[in-house]
Order: sequence, then C-alpha cells, then structure tokens
Amino acid sequence: MPAYARDILLVEDDAADAILIAEALAERGTRRTITQVGDGIAALDHLRSTHGVRPDLIVTDLNMPRMNGHELLGLLKTDKRLRTIPVVVLTSSSSDTDVLAAYGSHANAYVTKPIALDEFITAVQSIDDFFLRTATIVGSEEVDDSE
Repeated sequence: MPAYARDILLVEDDAADAILIAEALAERGTRRTITQVGDGIAALDHLRSTHGVRPDLIVTDLNMPRMNGHELLGLLKTDKRLRTIPVVVLTSSSSDTDVLAAYGSHANAYVTKPIALDEFITAVQSIDDFFLRTATIVGSEEVDDSE
C-alpha cells in the first residue's frame, strides 16, 4: 500500500454513484483525497486551474452532460501536462464500441457499473502499484545520476 495520500479526480454526474465509489476507495485503507466534478468540462477546468492539485488518478464515467467521458479522454491524452495521469473508466456501458474507444484513447482500465467493487479496487490498486513502482525506479535513477 502506498505510504502517501493519493489524490483522485472523480468525474461523475450521479451523486449516488460518486458516494459509492468514494466509499469503496476509503474501505481499502489507502489514504485518498477525492475531488468530484460532474462532467468533462468541470474536470478540465479543475485540472487546468492554477490552484487545482494534479491528481494521481482520474476515474471517469462516459455518459455525462456537457462533455462526455470519451471527449474528456481524447482531450486529456492530447494535453502534454495531463496525458500521463492514469484514467479508469467506470461506466454502465459494456458495449464493445465504448470499451474499444476508451482503450483507443489510452484509458488504463475499464470497469462497468453496477460496480463490481473488487474489480474496481483491483484496477485502481494495479494502477497505484505500477505508478508507485515507476516513480520509485525513476527516483532511484535520479539519485544515482547525481552521485
């Protein structure tokens, strides 16, 4: 389990789903700060604001007003400052078209609602572990280079 708090941006327009997702993450014991916004436009506003904390993970729905998850993924992955943030798509759609489009836009995981909590937590933990390992390796290399 990571030794530091993880910041998550939850892009979800359904308040009940947002509560369930936050509770699922909190139950696993990892310290997390969750910021929830209701659509892709609000997510981009938050990510691009000077006071917004860069999240360690973005969890997004696909079906939202104003800007949907597919549009958000497309914009995230073309923005040099944002494209390295891992993204879990959490949506009610299990259509092959949506799954392929999400992975085609570089989503890191795709989980369908109703939430299979264990599957969702496994996806988030795998992403946490991968990026924590990567940061540790990069940090070690930086230390070695400076000696």
